[in-house]
Amino acid sequence: MRTSRLRTVHPVLWAGWAALAAGAVLCAVGWYGVSGERYAERQLPYLASCTIPGAALIIAGAVLLAQGRGSVAAARVEELHGLLVAAEPAGTEETGRAALAPLAVSGDLLMVPGGTLWHRADCPLVAGKAEAVPVDSKLVASGELDPCPICEPAEETD
Repeated sequence: MRTSRLRTVHPVLWAGWAALAAGAVLCAVGWYGVSGERYAERQLPYLASCTIPGAALIIAGAVLLAQGRGSVAAARVEELHGLLVAAEPAGTEETGRAALAPLAVSGDLLMVPGGTLWHRADCPLVAGKAEAVPVDSKLVASGELDPCPICEPAEETD
């Protein structure tokens, strides 16, 4: 699936690259024409017909590239959202999150040093992390740590 997305290039990106290339060619032709003329009145036609439109095409190409990359990023976000929605269990739309089984059920509580949340030991956010340490009950009691919204650990600590 990922390779098929990489092979397709957004048409706005193609237009942006084409405008940049055409603008660069026009600027080069304009520069070459101006450099061959000694008098300013003979240089003005090259400026008017090549260099100024070339600069405008370069600016338009840069704008198209920026717009095209933004739309590609938005399409990727939509694709990821679709995958996330497709991965939800059936029936979550009607019942909501309260009816789902908890993600973590362990009684052991962990935290990551420097973090702001405390978690159950089998929470997906800390499971398998070597830097996770047992929760200090003083930090929880002082309110410096909040319970994880993913695993929803119990309020009381050991």
